[in-house]
Amino acid sequence: MSRLSALNPTRRRQVVAAISAFMNLIVIYVSLGMELAKILEKRQSIPRLARQPLDSYLVRHYDRQRHLRNTTRLSDTYTFDQVRMNRTLFRRFCEVLIVEGGLKKTRNVDIDEMVYTFLRTISHNEKNRTLQLNLRRSGETISRSIHRVLKAVIRLNNLLMKKPVPIPNNCTNSRWKHFKKCLGALDGTHIDVRPLTEDKPRYRDRKGDISMNVLGVCTPNLEFIYCLAGWEGSAHDNRVLRDALTRPNGLVVPEGNYYLCDVGYANSPGFLTPYRGQRYHLKDWGNRQPETAEEYYNMKHSSARNVIERIFGVLKMRFAILRNATWFTPEQVSRIVIACCIIHNFIKKEYGVDEIERNYQDEEPEQIPSIDVETIVGTSMQPCAQWIQFRNERATTMWANR
Repeated sequence: MSRLSALNPTRRRQVVAAISAFMNLIVIYVSLGMELAKILEKRQSIPRLARQPLDSYLVRHYDRQRHLRNTTRLSDTYTFDQVRMNRTLFRRFCEVLIVEGGLKKTRNVDIDEMVYTFLRTISHNEKNRTLQLNLRRSGETISRSIHRVLKAVIRLNNLLMKKPVPIPNNCTNSRWKHFKKCLGALDGTHIDVRPLTEDKPRYRDRKGDISMNVLGVCTPNLEFIYCLAGWEGSAHDNRVLRDALTRPNGLVVPEGNYYLCDVGYANSPGFLTPYRGQRYHLKDWGNRQPETAEEYYNMKHSSARNVIERIFGVLKMRFAILRNATWFTPEQVSRIVIACCIIHNFIKKEYGVDEIERNYQDEEPEQIPSIDVETIVGTSMQPCAQWIQFRNERATTMWANR
């Protein structure tokens, strides 16, 4: 105080004003600190989801990268559980989508994030809201990523869909050695969909479910040759098959070759069906042995044709989006079904037999009620007498060489 009183009045007023301003500044900082402490304390009591908009871009980016790193790089087992591929196969799939599918990253989303988003969606039927929480993205960004990858996967159709190879004459496989020149098996399956209210009657199948009829054709090694999705559940299998045969890039059956199919189809050139009125399904036999050529033929036909039932089972077990109705439109679901078939072929090509296929238990295929194919006007292919004779000769030869 003695020093302050020694100053002249003007200088003394300046020093007092400076000290007062400094004290006011301290009071302001203390007040701000107390308010900040209250905000932080209140923030800790708010759920994390409600606090997300307050997070910075760097925090969201760090959380997103940590989630992707944990799901696609941590271990093969965890990655397989998340996206149905191990770490190596996931990176390989990303490379194929870039090189062959034309997939490109965007300014804010990398390739691995887009592919993970798509695979997670079809593998677990993951909802958009859940992916928003895990990846810290907007719903629009999630949707755009899914459809970009979907288009890229569809472009791999010609590359990954298997080219059919007929069963050779020197085949020793007990299931297929009786069916020389056979290309594989075909059948239809139903996928639940959510169409518009006015379209539901067309999608109602014979069980009363709202579904889509999907035609699948596969090789004896459980690889898809062809897939046609989009028909309403009320459409008969023969009608779907006829559409597949008449499309410009549809199913082609070379002359002299054929596919195995069930009694829902006509026994016509290129499609070999079992005998009606005879035991067919494997569970009907038990310990009983066939007593006629027709029964023996049906037993071997059922054993070989079961491959199409098995591949549908593996496909639905691998991709949960095919087991339940989703909010995608029927047009989008049809593209997703084809994409799932393509990814299945990619896994078979690169990975061989995976854990899902090894753990899949064969289920007895559904017994189709007897249908007179000739009476299905406008949807069936007429049975051919020449092809019926071919089946009889094949059954007689099989019975003689049993």
